[in-house]
Amino acid sequence: MIKGVKMALRIVLSIFAAVLIVALVYAAYFLISYHRVPDNISLDVHRTFASPSQVDKQYSILSWNIGFGAYEADYDFFMDGGKQSWAPSKKGLLENMDKISALLADQKADLYMIQEVDVDGTRSYHVDESAYLAKALDGYSYSFAENWDCPFIIIPLDHPHGANYAGIMTFSSFGMTEALRKSLPVEDSIMKLVDLDRCYSISRIPVEGGKELVLINFHLSAYTSDGKIAIEQLKMVIADMQAEYEAGNWCIAGGDFNKDLIGTGSQAFGVEGSEYNWAQPIPASTFEGTVVSLVSPHDASNPIPSARNADAPYWPGQYQVTIDGFMVTPNVQVVESHVLDTGFAYSDHNPVSMSFILK
Repeated sequence: MIKGVKMALRIVLSIFAAVLIVALVYAAYFLISYHRVPDNISLDVHRTFASPSQVDKQYSILSWNIGFGAYEADYDFFMDGGKQSWAPSKKGLLENMDKISALLADQKADLYMIQEVDVDGTRSYHVDESAYLAKALDGYSYSFAENWDCPFIIIPLDHPHGANYAGIMTFSSFGMTEALRKSLPVEDSIMKLVDLDRCYSISRIPVEGGKELVLINFHLSAYTSDGKIAIEQLKMVIADMQAEYEAGNWCIAGGDFNKDLIGTGSQAFGVEGSEYNWAQPIPASTFEGTVVSLVSPHDASNPIPSARNADAPYWPGQYQVTIDGFMVTPNVQVVESHVLDTGFAYSDHNPVSMSFILK
């Protein structure tokens, strides 16, 4: 009897030791593999040409976080409180990318800023989504900036998220003379391991008369411990916008702020009592001393959220918020800005659009 108990105990201890060793080896692999992309990287501009935009003429720009092509209306995500870690199927992913591409092409915007574009991801069956978008917007000049190249993520244990390489894309119907990737600050704590390698891209577009329209595309931090880092990131973008304005250029920044741009959370959309509070309002002091203005695509008479929390398949009472939008310098006259209501059919974000005039 005692001998049997000792044998069982040895087996249990051996299993525990093996699991511990595997966990330590994986932790070492993940920490060693962690790296940040160098700062100030010149980006390849594809389909390079220059057809200057004009002053005093109305143009349009669209920004959309496409959620790596996986977030159809019935999708939930494990990092948002759901269960899924991959796109449900490769076939479904390809079909959804076709729909995303078609919607973008149908908008016929002059400029596009796209976030969460997978190039080689376990979660997206290694489909190069950047190729889909480049084909859909054939004739546009474009650049791609890497903001995630992570080692194999072992969680959730029953269906690991895997290794993923992704980024942001900027498209211009006027061509681009050059594009630059700039690194954003990230947390120093352990939380940096679950965040992206945050960055923004700066794309330069010629304007008649010799100056430039400068586009800044970004995807700010969401998975942080206190939310302050996203404000530091935002101030860095604003400082660059201020410098461009002082140099005589026009500047538009846009993307996924991961901040509540209207300050009311889900209440603006008739949803009360949500326990989610990750999308905090932007402090008013963020813009003090600058010429930069925030453009929230919100219509109080017809409120449409730009994002939902993917803790479950989409339903009308789900946490919804406006976290996608734009910022402009004073020489960019905003005509209007709105959210395109897709019913979250293709992503956990709706596209946001802005019409503007270069003054």
